[in-house]
Order: sequence, then structure tokens, then C-alpha cells
Amino acid sequence: MSLQWLMARAPGFQALPEADRAAIFDFTFLWSLFEAKVMGSFARADLICAKTNEWSDAGTLNADQYDEHLTYFRQRYFTSGEFTRHFAHLHLRPADQPDLVRSVLDGRNNEPRDRLLTVLMIVWRFRNNLFHGEKWAYQLQGQLANFNHANAVLMRLLEQYGQLEG
Repeated sequence: MSLQWLMARAPGFQALPEADRAAIFDFTFLWSLFEAKVMGSFARADLICAKTNEWSDAGTLNADQYDEHLTYFRQRYFTSGEFTRHFAHLHLRPADQPDLVRSVLDGRNNEPRDRLLTVLMIVWRFRNNLFHGEKWAYQLQGQLANFNHANAVLMRLLEQYGQLEG
């Protein structure tokens, strides 16, 4: 019923390929599970930073596991020596570590903790931009790769830190 309603009324929703809709639906559930199982049912930029610091301090960061996603984000947001038009659409806020994110995306900073934190801040912004309506400005078009990468990051984090049962 709700899918039919969205197809009939949400701007651009019907034009989205099924794969795009599925990736966005998956993201909503993966984010909710991540927030519950990894973030103690409450996520904010500062708490994501604290969690990343905790993993770094414990030696469980495994930042290299996220390099494929960081490479994608670097190519999307920084090309030919400049930040792309997509970068501004992240709508990074001061708590989202914008200077650190820039330094990782442009390659000046390759510290493992900062690389993973950058990936997480981008996923965080996808969450905020989706749940607060920013992504509807362009009717969710062109988001499949973004959400596929975000979903892969969330699943890996859940597997490593989520204490999931069977």
C-alpha cells in the first residue's frame, strides 16, 4: 500500500529504477540497525567521532576494509584537484568534521582513523540528507552508487561491531 502511494505521489519516485528504490529502502533499515546495535540507539556526529576513536584506541579500526568506499567517495567529491559540485550537497555541518573530511578526500590526510571517520561522516550526511528531505530536491536521482557504498559500509560495521545474533 505505501509503495503504491509513493509511486503515485512522491516526486520522481516512480521513475526510479527498482534497484535504486531497493538500495534506499535497505539503507533506512541498515541505518536503523547500525544506530541501535553500534551507536547505542543514538547517533550524532560527535558520538560517531567518539566511537571511531574508541575503535582506533582498541586497535580494531580495520580502516583498510573501507578503502573501496573511500576511493569511490574521493572520486565523487574530489576530481582534477578540486572539490566537485556533489561535495557541497553533502551539507557538512561543523560537527561533521568538514576540514578533516576535505583533507582525506583531497588526499592530504591518510591516517587510518581519519579515513574511516570520513567514510562514516559521508554516510551520516546521506542519512541526514535522506531523512531530512535534501535528497528529494533532485527526486532521489543518481543515488544508487551512493547508497550501495553506504549500505556496504553499514553492513561491515554491523558485522564487526554490532554484536548481531545468528
